[in-house]
Amino acid sequence: MPQVTIIPATRKYQNGQAQAAVRKKRVAAYARVSTGSEEQETSYEAQINYYTNYIQSRSDWEFVKMYSDKAVTGTSTKKRIGFQEMIKDALEGKIDLIITKSVSRFSRNTVDSLVTIRKLKEKGIEVYFEKENIYTLDSKGEVLLTIMSSLAQDESRSISDNVTWGRRRAYAEGKIYMPYNQFLGYRRGENNLPEIVEEEAIIVRRIYREYLEGKTAYTIARGLKEDGILTPSKKSTDWRGTTIESILRNEKYKGSAILQKTFVVDFLTKKQKKNEGEVPQYYVEKSHPWIVTPEEFEIVQNEIERRKSLGPKYSGNTIFAARVICADCGCFYGPKVWHSTDKYKKVIYRCNNKYNDKKCTTPTITEEMIKAGFVRAVNRMLLNREKILEDCRTIQGYLTNTDEIDAQIKEKKAEESVVAELLRKMVDQSAHSAVIEDDYWEKYKGLEERYERLGAEITKLTEERTEKRRKADVIGAFMFELKEREDAIEEFDARMWTMMIDSVLVRGDKTLVYQFRNGVSMEEKVR
Repeated sequence: MPQVTIIPATRKYQNGQAQAAVRKKRVAAYARVSTGSEEQETSYEAQINYYTNYIQSRSDWEFVKMYSDKAVTGTSTKKRIGFQEMIKDALEGKIDLIITKSVSRFSRNTVDSLVTIRKLKEKGIEVYFEKENIYTLDSKGEVLLTIMSSLAQDESRSISDNVTWGRRRAYAEGKIYMPYNQFLGYRRGENNLPEIVEEEAIIVRRIYREYLEGKTAYTIARGLKEDGILTPSKKSTDWRGTTIESILRNEKYKGSAILQKTFVVDFLTKKQKKNEGEVPQYYVEKSHPWIVTPEEFEIVQNEIERRKSLGPKYSGNTIFAARVICADCGCFYGPKVWHSTDKYKKVIYRCNNKYNDKKCTTPTITEEMIKAGFVRAVNRMLLNREKILEDCRTIQGYLTNTDEIDAQIKEKKAEESVVAELLRKMVDQSAHSAVIEDDYWEKYKGLEERYERLGAEITKLTEERTEKRRKADVIGAFMFELKEREDAIEEFDARMWTMMIDSVLVRGDKTLVYQFRNGVSMEEKVR
């Protein structure tokens, strides 16, 4: 039989309660409100006053600090500075007990709440939730806390869903919202509608004008920075090319709005995602005053796409960049400097491939020749203005009618859905019953190839529809410009050039062929 010898204790164990009898318990409180409303402001002040007075009234407690966060979300602790400071102080041994109004004031995120409570519990630090009467060091504390945190998280989800529903209803009614503190050109006006800030609108118009004059987004940004103009955030003059691009692409500057471009993926993290068809979008036309005309906005979008297709071939050094083409070799004309170091300095335009291709016989021309030929070509077109506008309307009508393409897309998508369902059923079948391997995979591969082919066909049709609409927009901008010019023009107009000209072909017989955006060509001899 085993022999047992008792070793007597030599130290007296003291738990947290015994220590508390020796010294006062160090107590802190935490308060939070999630909005900046007047009602919540009153609640916030009331929480702070109540807990400060309550803790200081206890003779066995030592008041450490009142920690608080105002107008921040309860679903995540990451942005709550007061909360983070309190937990840090507690873990560093400065606090024994934390008092807060309720579980939802502490956190609406179950995971965050439990992780934090367990960290504190390991250090012997207790949290008391007054409304629920929960002490976290109590044996029942963690079970109750888990239940209460889950209920708080569900409440937060419900609030998030209600907010989302409210926003989508407002979108469907055409009510728009702008982040005014980060938006150039508008401010909140009467009835919460956007109102133009003219001194900022001038900057927006300058950006669009300079882009249509041939400058790149980077060059425009550099010019604004050099002129000391503030960025949309109003805090800096450090303009970036990406900022310029976002302004050029933002449809709100033409008086329209695409709503719900992004959506919240997770109500806890508030993480947002670009809307790629997961939730509805709403397009509102004429929702507010425009800063740039819709026609100018559309021609800028087409110019963006044109430059993108050219890639590094587009230099942006001049308004004629990637528009003047050699008829012999198809290469672009580019500016060259003659006599760069003496008084006879002169800028000319020459085929960039002239001395690399023996067949290239096209002449050297000057900027003045291109401009003068353009003025003459436009004035000739204005003589037959009404007929050209009528032809443009016919062309635009054809381009805007996409009924046939829409029907094909609808048909292909219906077929694609059927194939997708057949594939799903095959996968389900293989998971629940034995299949003949060779027959199964042959059929599966056939369906998969059909599905991919349908996807490619839908993509092609969609691109075709987009291209038709793009060309219709180009024709529309051309018509707008032509309608605005009743009388002959006397000098070169850079904006008119960009909005009306597609390209200029330089032939070996010193003829410039101006290709207008409506498909009309005008020949002009170099003079």
